[in-house]
Amino acid sequence: MFNNSKNLQEEISVPAHIGVIMDGNGRWAKAQGKPRIFGHKAGMDALKNAAIHGQRRGIKVMTVYAFSTENWARPIDEVKFIMSLPIDFYSKYVPILKAENIQIRMIGERSGLPKATLDSIDKASRETAENTGMILNFAMNYGGRRDIILAIQELAASGADLTNLSEETLSDHLQTAILPENLRNPDFIIRTSGEQRLSNFLPWQSAYSELYFTDVAWPDFDESELDKAISAFQKRERRYGGVK
Repeated sequence: MFNNSKNLQEEISVPAHIGVIMDGNGRWAKAQGKPRIFGHKAGMDALKNAAIHGQRRGIKVMTVYAFSTENWARPIDEVKFIMSLPIDFYSKYVPILKAENIQIRMIGERSGLPKATLDSIDKASRETAENTGMILNFAMNYGGRRDIILAIQELAASGADLTNLSEETLSDHLQTAILPENLRNPDFIIRTSGEQRLSNFLPWQSAYSELYFTDVAWPDFDESELDKAISAFQKRERRYGGVK
């Protein structure tokens, strides 16, 4: 009975929305004497495992930073390979994720992304739309500052009174508005591979997110590493500027 109560308490305090900055794919591959694209492919495998394990742990939304607006500055061959990953992901993993009751969605600017990339993501979204489990939300061609600017431009174009703009109204026009209202802001953000910054990932939404940095590269971030991160989150005291 005691163990059951303990497990229930652990699952209650699992973060509802986790953001993941999947960093270190290229460095992981280079350390093994392999091209950077090998690391991105291994990272795709790690993502599938993390999504399934996160769903089973009770996470409601997992937003993963798949490609930022700044990543276009990378070598063209690497960018082309990354753009092909959603196509491979669709054929290899979407049937598995669909069977796991996971939904797939995307935030980010569609303009500039190859049609084949968008088609694969859109097909995955349609085919998992009836699922009721965790939302695996791809941030693809996403930039947080750009997200805020686009929201304000949209409000201005609609004739909204920007002098009395509320946080709630702006939130309704950010790209995370595709998520349930109570799950738009990540409770917890994980960044792998040693870097300790957000790199333009959900800057508005992460105002009160708990942050977790690990030296483990993303391809090595397995189920036990996700459990370790969640355990760290469970030890945090979230005060939102107040005092307990």
